[in-house]
Amino acid sequence: MSVPPRAVQLNEANAFLKKHPEVLFVDLLIADMNGVVRGKRIERASLHKVYERGINLPASLFALDINGSTVESTGLGLDIGDADRVCFPIPNTLSNEPWQKRPTAQLLMTMHEMEGEPFFADPREVLRQVVAKFDELGLTICAAFELEFYLIDQANVNGRPQPPLSPLSGKRPQSTQVYLIDDLDEYAECLQDILEGAKEQGIPADAIVKESAPAQFEVNLHHVADPIKACDHALLLKRLVKNIAYDHEMDTTFMAKPYPNQAGNGLHVHISILDKQGNNIFACDDPEQNDALRHAIGGVLETMPASMAFLCPNVNSYRRFGAQYYVPNSPCWGIDNRTVALRVPNDTADAVRIEHRVAGADANPYLLMSAVLAGVHHGLTNKIEPNAPVEGNSYEQNEQSLPNNLRDALRELDDSEVLARYIDPKYIDIFVACKESELAEFENSISDLEYNWYLHTV
Repeated sequence: MSVPPRAVQLNEANAFLKKHPEVLFVDLLIADMNGVVRGKRIERASLHKVYERGINLPASLFALDINGSTVESTGLGLDIGDADRVCFPIPNTLSNEPWQKRPTAQLLMTMHEMEGEPFFADPREVLRQVVAKFDELGLTICAAFELEFYLIDQANVNGRPQPPLSPLSGKRPQSTQVYLIDDLDEYAECLQDILEGAKEQGIPADAIVKESAPAQFEVNLHHVADPIKACDHALLLKRLVKNIAYDHEMDTTFMAKPYPNQAGNGLHVHISILDKQGNNIFACDDPEQNDALRHAIGGVLETMPASMAFLCPNVNSYRRFGAQYYVPNSPCWGIDNRTVALRVPNDTADAVRIEHRVAGADANPYLLMSAVLAGVHHGLTNKIEPNAPVEGNSYEQNEQSLPNNLRDALRELDDSEVLARYIDPKYIDIFVACKESELAEFENSISDLEYNWYLHTV
């Protein structure tokens, strides 16, 4: 990937500023390892300079833990003098921020070495390296996300979240009825503003549905023939949802499991693949008879245990799993079956695709997509056959076998020879170092439950 030509970049900036003379500021955005958006805010007059020369940010931005502290064991902090790299705009990501009182735009950035080469530790570059392997085969990936989230009250109860008061009824929702239209009415103004804001920003959000917990919703993104762009959409959608909800005096959470006895937040990804003629290679009347589909599924299932740290990257991620919440805990697949890890929707022959149902909404979409596509490519090129598809309830037929905690998931990732062929081992080392640092801090803390159980008992 080369830096886009200067003239093209300046034309984009000129056109946007001419169309939006009201814009005063521009937020320059880049996603860290955790999918947290960081960057700088500049004045309108500085936008041309950004397109011409980029902006400098420290390489340690990609060595930050969930609290924004540099993990020095990554080698991207003091070991290199906390040195800068240069970040350039990503074409066609300049848009307005509809929630801002002072007119402000936003622009996605990606990090490069000072000499111009992409910076290996940028998750967007991690994904680009995987996608390049499909380019070599003349294949195009179509991808889309389904993103779940909770609306929550801005006031917590003893540090714990609670559903927000309904603007319609003034009551806190208790309903766990999935797809209930009346629950959409309770927060209609906020949800409609999310859809309208997405449209304004070029994010292809085409529907919001009520999920199976109080004030939990899912936004469906339309598929695009560019998996990196699909991840851009997911990243920007999360930022949009948070800010629109805040404008409506509510907070949101994409935490994998915010409530102990309610469903968690998932991040499902849909994948299909086009050949050079634009035909879906998974298209078929009988998914079991399509070699490409079977092999892709076989590869994803084989690499799934090693991928879990990317799919479920936090301690809390593993609290989401459970049969009653439709979160699969074993590598299995099925046709139109929502109890399996890989569901194959087959409503029409030409729309056959893989729906990956394991990841939580706390996953970095670029790293999630990297892991899934690595498995797809591995399966296609090695003709890996999966087990037979599951019919009926997979939880009754398959024992839990995927890593069920972050430490085991990190070990699987660190030991994977297959993923190391797709994702730079230097990046895997950085990711593991950051997550092991978070895990150590978590394990050194003492929970309220421990005090309740042990302080006056033993």
